[in-house]
Amino acid sequence: MNLLTVGNPKVLKGMKQGYMTYILHLAPASLSGYNTCPKATTGCKFACLNTAGRGGMFKKGESRIRKTKMFFEYRAEFMASLVKDIELAIKQSIKKDLIPVFRLNGTSDLSWEKYEVIRNGVVYKNIFDAFSQFQFYDYTKILGRKVGLNDNYDLTFSAADGNDADVQKAIVQGYNIATVFGVKKTEPLPKTYFSRRVINGDDSDLRFLDRRGVVVGLYAKGKAKKDTSGFVKYPTVMLKAA
Repeated sequence: MNLLTVGNPKVLKGMKQGYMTYILHLAPASLSGYNTCPKATTGCKFACLNTAGRGGMFKKGESRIRKTKMFFEYRAEFMASLVKDIELAIKQSIKKDLIPVFRLNGTSDLSWEKYEVIRNGVVYKNIFDAFSQFQFYDYTKILGRKVGLNDNYDLTFSAADGNDADVQKAIVQGYNIATVFGVKKTEPLPKTYFSRRVINGDDSDLRFLDRRGVVVGLYAKGKAKKDTSGFVKYPTVMLKAA
C-alpha cells in the first residue's frame, strides 16, 4: 500500500516553484476508530478536507482508514513503509528536477516528532531526523508541540470554531495562522485579520515559504462552503463585529 500521494491541485501549483509535495492522508478525527485529530472541533469535522476534491471521491475514505489502522496497530511496519515511500519520492523528484517536500498531516493532526523510526539500520528520534536534509510541513491545532530541534519541520497554526484563545497564544509563539474565509473564489480575501496581513494560501501549499507574521487565508471548499459553526470566518460578520 502506497502511503504518500500527489495530485492535489493546490499542491501541483508548487511544481511551478520547483517543488513536489507528497502528502500522507489518514482518516480524520475518529473516522477509523482511532483519533488522529485530538483538537478537532465540530466545525472542522464537518468541513474537513476529507470531503473536498479527490478526498471526497473515495467511499468513506476506505484507503485512508486502512492506512490509519496500520499506523495504530502495526506502527513499526507503518513507519518502515513510510521511510520507503519517502526514499522513493526523493528519487522520483530528482528525476523530474524537482525538490521533494513532505506533508504528513494531510487530513490528520498527529505529532510526528514523537514517533521513532529506523532508516538503514539506524534508529532516529523521528522522521524529520531520519530525513534531515528534506523539508516537512503541516497545519496543526495543537499548541506546545516540541519541534524546535527540527529545523526542517514547519508548522502553521489552524484557526477553527472555538479556538480563538489558542490562536492568540499561537500568535505570541510566532506561528502563522491559517484561516478559512467564507469568500467566493472570484472575490478577494480580507486584507487583514487578527491585525495581520492576509496572504492567499491557495496560491500554493508551500507554507514553509510564507513570510512570518501573516494569516494564511484559504477559500472554503467542500462542505465548508455551508459551515455555520464559526470554523469559516465571514468578512461581513467580521466587519460588523469590529
